[in-house]
Amino acid sequence: MHSKGSSSRLSSLVVKTRISSLLLSMFATFASIYVAGRLWQDAQNRVHLIKKLDRITGQGQSAISVDDTLKIIACREQGKKLSELEMELDAARQEGFSAKSLTVDTNDGNLNKRPLVVIGILTMFGRKNNRDAIRKAWMGNGAALKKMASDKGIIARFVIGRSANRGDSLDKAIDSENKQTNDFIILDNHVEAPEELPKKAKLFFAYAADKWDAEFYVKVNDDVYVNIDTLGATLANHLDKPRLYIGCMKSGEVFSEPGHRWYEPDWWKFGDKKTYFRHASGEMYAISRALAKFISINRFILRSYAHDDVSAGSWFIGLDVQHLDESKFCCSSWSSGLSPSLLHTCTSCGQYIVMLDNNSVGRVFPLIIFLFLRLHLLFISPGRMKITHVVWPNE
Repeated sequence: MHSKGSSSRLSSLVVKTRISSLLLSMFATFASIYVAGRLWQDAQNRVHLIKKLDRITGQGQSAISVDDTLKIIACREQGKKLSELEMELDAARQEGFSAKSLTVDTNDGNLNKRPLVVIGILTMFGRKNNRDAIRKAWMGNGAALKKMASDKGIIARFVIGRSANRGDSLDKAIDSENKQTNDFIILDNHVEAPEELPKKAKLFFAYAADKWDAEFYVKVNDDVYVNIDTLGATLANHLDKPRLYIGCMKSGEVFSEPGHRWYEPDWWKFGDKKTYFRHASGEMYAISRALAKFISINRFILRSYAHDDVSAGSWFIGLDVQHLDESKFCCSSWSSGLSPSLLHTCTSCGQYIVMLDNNSVGRVFPLIIFLFLRLHLLFISPGRMKITHVVWPNE
């Protein structure tokens, strides 16, 4: 009896186990079918999306980054501005506008017509004597400065930054001088320092291009006297050159010794021969409107080297720019034999630059008489001078 009961319970257990296994198998099968169906549906969705994406990209539409989107928006805005300018230009032509009859209105810096050139005279703290001499010699001030702009289309400004100690006596002296003369471009975001000169030139071009839509922009040092008439006539001959870089073109050795006066921290970038590429000498050079606009747009990414003239040359070396070597900007040789010194001095200068020594520039006009007796100098119109020939005595 006992064995028969045990067999019955065993058979019942086997049957229950088989039923459980069958139910589990059916559940697993249904689950597999459900999962497979969902995966198939997702795969179909992916295929649909891929086909749609291919169809979109086939029509020339593609996913772009945020930066690309911003660039496209900026280009569209520039395109709108260009269209507006073209419409204004057509209207001006219909009214008989001629490039040969340009006039400017310098009240509050607003110009009715495009000026010929904006001259930036890079100066520093403690050089008021230089500035006063330039005002008396060729730049003028007050009404004379406005007349030069209105009659000749030539705008001239001194360019200076701020003191490292913002608001100190140096800044106050410049602000006071500017209130009297109103002939400064004060770069508030630039700290005045000798090593910052390349950045200063870049900021001047950017500022001037944004403020004045001139044909040319000239950088000149504050120890250079300029014959305005000759400079204006020379630049006017090149109005048909949209991308012009004009000056006394030169090259020279790159100095890698840290203690050297002309040390170049990035000397290794100029190759094994350590020679600068061709560039305009820094005493004075000019660039056309398109190049000034290029500097203004790219001011934050343009590299500056140890010297401002090398830096300017580097900005244009990779562009489709015409480099014009103009001998009138050159001083072929230098001398220091004159005492007391007035000239910085060159024995064969260009037609419209004269270099002045920093220490004696404040005594320019008394020493002109001295120079006239010592040298064969020819002065043309009052207030302007032009060296056509210099003969140095044997001393």
